[in-house]
Amino acid sequence: MTTKERYRQVLQIFSEAMPHYDTPFHLLVAVILSAQCTDKRINMVTPALFKAYPTPADMAVASQDEIFEYIRSVSYPNNKARSLLGAAKMLVEEFDGEVPSDIDQLMRLPGVGRKTANVMLAVVWNRAAMAVDTHVFRVSERIGLTTGSKTPLATEKALCANIPEELIPKAHHWLILHGRYICKARRPDCLNCYLTSVCRHYINGTKNARPLTDDPAKKV
Repeated sequence: MTTKERYRQVLQIFSEAMPHYDTPFHLLVAVILSAQCTDKRINMVTPALFKAYPTPADMAVASQDEIFEYIRSVSYPNNKARSLLGAAKMLVEEFDGEVPSDIDQLMRLPGVGRKTANVMLAVVWNRAAMAVDTHVFRVSERIGLTTGSKTPLATEKALCANIPEELIPKAHHWLILHGRYICKARRPDCLNCYLTSVCRHYINGTKNARPLTDDPAKKV
């Protein structure tokens, strides 16, 4: 498999497997829900949630208990229902129902920390470059997107040279999430990975990997 083909297939798989959204509000909801929870689970609960509450105004008039019923299968559903309701009300009362594009304003919303705010800025407003943290560095090398990169800068250059510019912010987010929940540092969960058909690490000899015994929804 050529490097170009591996990039094409990895990006296509990520685009189909990662949490989906069609408005900034829906992305905000999905990211708030994703804390210590798998992307698969989030994709299972959000369609009905978004249908019931397509806008902040719709969610702002709901009760916490009503929101809870849609998200009861995610981690910490009570806390997240409270955060979603509080965020929706603030968006309506202070931001005319629009998700703000300023990091300080975003971080005022219940359930939104700096990481969540940065995801919003990257994915919605394309403001983030390919910042290489430990997840991006590890996952890129394992999958085979980079080969022998010794520094974060080398990884950044390789990824930016091969990923279409308009996809870089999303790809950054995808790599981080994949490293957090699936391709973990000490024990990559290869049996539950959707990239095995193109992953160099898996193809080269980890097909006998054992399932994880701990909760895959927990952060590392």
